[in-house]
Amino acid sequence: MAVIETEGLSKFYGSERGIEDVTVAVEAGEVFAFLGPNGAGKTTTIRTLLDLLHPSGGSAHIFGLDSQRDSVAIRARLGNLPGDFGYGKRSSGREALALLAKLRRVDDLGRAEELARRFRADLDRPLGQLSRGNRQKVGLILALFHRPELLILDEPTSGLDPLMQEEFLALLGEERERGCAVFLSSHELDEVERVCDRVGIIRDGRLIAVERVEDLLGKTVERRRVEVEFADPVDLDEVRAMPGVVGAKFAHPTLEQVFLTYYHHEGEQG
Repeated sequence: MAVIETEGLSKFYGSERGIEDVTVAVEAGEVFAFLGPNGAGKTTTIRTLLDLLHPSGGSAHIFGLDSQRDSVAIRARLGNLPGDFGYGKRSSGREALALLAKLRRVDDLGRAEELARRFRADLDRPLGQLSRGNRQKVGLILALFHRPELLILDEPTSGLDPLMQEEFLALLGEERERGCAVFLSSHELDEVERVCDRVGIIRDGRLIAVERVEDLLGKTVERRRVEVEFADPVDLDEVRAMPGVVGAKFAHPTLEQVFLTYYHHEGEQG
């Protein structure tokens, strides 16, 4: 049974489309990324999954439970980091942690302290005094401290410095190893390429592709860049005859190159 399963999930704001006909499944121990530019529908999908927005059509199930009818039971088993994380400027991370631990009936906060050390997070200063990146660290701790079965993360590395981004990616790998399912939205294509198993590409509220990362990178020959090295300078005619070549290789494109090609190609078709 999939941890997340949607069928034709749609959300409209009056006549404006948020998302339409999104069908996807995410398994336990899988890191799944939603890719798309701002406004494509990534956050709307997450909020609809969490029943923070009621769908206009279709269905969503998490842990086999209905996302609307069983939303309280579902939230008890997952960790969520919203893209606009905030908890009140005067409250500290430790105060937020104490409240959530009480609500989740978690007595042992050793995991939270471990994460705070790992992310070099200050849990004692008011959140309003922290930088964007340091608030994000607190948000990650609140999403992870209770060892959830599912993580739903909206732009999780936003504001983090490169060192903390690396730490977060390592942590995601560990979460996957213990069987946690991860559903994240991102436009940081490099990190998606490194840590995710599959990606869904969303454009104008519609899911236009779901691919394994390695399949997406090797999709077509036209999306490869060929580098050829010559022993001496040659003109175009010599290039066609390929004389003087001392080495040639096929270099896999970055996920960013594939994404842009795919996105632009779909736009031309649409």
